[in-house]
Amino acid sequence: MLIAAFAVGLDQWTKFLAEANLDPREPVRILGGLVHLSLTWNSGAAFSLGTGYTWIFTIVASAVVVFLIVLSRKIVYPAWAVAIGLVLGGAAGNLVDRYFREPGFAHGHVVDFISVFKPYGEAFPIFNIADSALCCGVALIVLLELTGHGFSPESRRNDDHEKAEAPA
Repeated sequence: MLIAAFAVGLDQWTKFLAEANLDPREPVRILGGLVHLSLTWNSGAAFSLGTGYTWIFTIVASAVVVFLIVLSRKIVYPAWAVAIGLVLGGAAGNLVDRYFREPGFAHGHVVDFISVFKPYGEAFPIFNIADSALCCGVALIVLLELTGHGFSPESRRNDDHEKAEAPA
C-alpha cells in the first residue's frame, strides 16, 4: 500500500506542476528532444480511446482499485507487493483525475504531459506518472508469472510439486 500511495502522490504532484507550469500550446523540449512536456487532458482510456465514455472508465477503474485493495491483503511476496502497488497506484492516480478534475465529478479528464520523441504524442501515446506505474506494475506481474514466481504459496508449491513428479 505504501508503494501505491507513493505512486498516487507523485502522479498528482507532477500533474499539479504540469498544469501550473506548462502552456498547452507550447511543449517544452528536454533531454535533447527525447522527451517533450506537452500538457493535454484525456477524457478517454489509453491512446484516447472511448473519449465519450469517461463515466464508464470511472466505474471500471473504481472496481479495479477496490479489487486490488482486497487482493493486496493477500500478498505474501515482496516482489508481488511492488507489482500490485504499482498497478494500484497507477489506477488510483488516474481515478483521482476522473473523480475530481474538470468537467465534473466522475467525468474528469486525465492530465497527460509526457511525450517521447515528438510533442503531443505524435510518435508514441502521451502519458503521465500513473500510466508509467501501471505499465511497470503489469510488466512486473508478467515477468513474475513467466519466471515461476506465482502470486500465492499454493501456486508455487504446485509448480515445485509438478517439477518433482516430472520424469527425468
